[in-house]
Amino acid sequence: MTQEEKTTIEGRIVDVLRTVFDPEIPVNIYDLGLIYRIELHDDGTLDLDMTFTAPSCPAADYIFEDVRQKVESVEGVKSANVQLVFEPIWDMSMMSEESRLELGYD
Repeated sequence: MTQEEKTTIEGRIVDVLRTVFDPEIPVNIYDLGLIYRIELHDDGTLDLDMTFTAPSCPAADYIFEDVRQKVESVEGVKSANVQLVFEPIWDMSMMSEESRLELGYD
């Protein structure tokens, strides 16, 4: 896989991540800053690290499974290893400027 192909596929991954929402927050998880790492390997294996706004998120199972299914549906991704991590701890500074504005934090 060329670097150009990787970049294109990674862009598609970001696009599908922007369709995943916590049911309690009207901003997608990518712009919330919940995706810590997207690493696509030459064999099409994806390593993705993500977190939640709180470790006890009531929608955690739903969101996690939605992420896994959507990234595995991206053409060029053969399999996805989605890891839930809590380091570093998420805080509002990780949100995009647009999401902070949408939620009224700026």
